[in-house]
Amino acid sequence: MYPYHDDPPGGEPREGSRSGALLDISNEIVRLYKEQFGRGPTHARTNWAGPDTLITTLENTLTRAERNLVAMGEHQRLRDTRTFIQYATVKEFCDPIERITGRRVRSFVSGIDTAVDGLSIELFILHPAGSDAPSRSEHVEGPAPRG
Repeated sequence: MYPYHDDPPGGEPREGSRSGALLDISNEIVRLYKEQFGRGPTHARTNWAGPDTLITTLENTLTRAERNLVAMGEHQRLRDTRTFIQYATVKEFCDPIERITGRRVRSFVSGIDTAVDGLSIELFILHPAGSDAPSRSEHVEGPAPRG
């Protein structure tokens, strides 16, 4: 099944609708999932949640191996692994958002609910339009210093 994106309620795009950009973002996130995890979700949808917040919801994201972890009751191990991978690739997730919206990402939050076949969200809080504040991808966390 392919990613989808619905028009705003009522079926008619609003004046100045950014639905094309939202579909592009959904497609980019699906592409990243395919690259990072070896398979993409069956559904993806991106929506604005206010003027500066984008949420991409992805359904059925688990790989076969991850489903096996769930069957073994290893939900926390799966969440930890997914979170580690997401934050190791902050730049890859933020760059398409910035390219498509023309705005810098202020914060990136990734989450997964392992109990419902890997329902995942990718949340991006953007700096206001015209801001020259640094991108979240410039604040990538490196390894902890050894002491």
